[in-house]
Amino acid sequence: MEDHTTAPTAGHGTAAPGDDAVTLTRRRFLQSVCASGAGITSVGWAPGAFGQSVPQVPAQAGAAEGYPVTLKVNGTTHRLTVAANAILLDTLRDQLHLTGTKKGCDHGQCGACTLIVNGVTVNACLSVTVMHDGDEITTIEGLARDGRLHPVQQAFWDHDAYQCGYCTAGQMMSAVGILQDKRIPADDAAVREAMSGNICRCGAYKNIVTAVQDARGKMRRNV
Repeated sequence: MEDHTTAPTAGHGTAAPGDDAVTLTRRRFLQSVCASGAGITSVGWAPGAFGQSVPQVPAQAGAAEGYPVTLKVNGTTHRLTVAANAILLDTLRDQLHLTGTKKGCDHGQCGACTLIVNGVTVNACLSVTVMHDGDEITTIEGLARDGRLHPVQQAFWDHDAYQCGYCTAGQMMSAVGILQDKRIPADDAAVREAMSGNICRCGAYKNIVTAVQDARGKMRRNV
């Protein structure tokens, strides 16, 4: 007697030959993808989901605890611990609380943060603190002596060489640097050129040049 029962076709509730393997593989694949996706969402990347391992990179020495540095600022020695990328301007303002040095452009273009380091004017916003270990630094707070204004400070006061005052500390520090540099000629044009790295938004340039020249005469008389 012949069996006329029709075999179920694939897609009608019974898997066709070979479908079990395909379904199982697909299920495992989806489970793997879901597991890896959860890992990526929670930690950025879950190498364990793919059976891989990530080599452990040791932290760079000093990255967390910082670096020791010694700065001689306005005649006082300071021993500090700073980050490797700490900027001198921020170190002076935030750690030593010498806020006379101003942060203007933060790109070395305005001159508001000018300091004198080892006798040379520099932009503090472009100077990495650890590069100045052992250096002698003069800020605007260090110009006056025994309660008396520096000749440059007095000249700026006498000639109204400022308006809002934000750039004034940097202007004064640049002026001191110019007057100490014997290579710079004494005429007004040379002063304007040497001071061109200091921007005054208020436009007090004429009075600034007058103040620098007045301070030059006072410093010569005091020698």
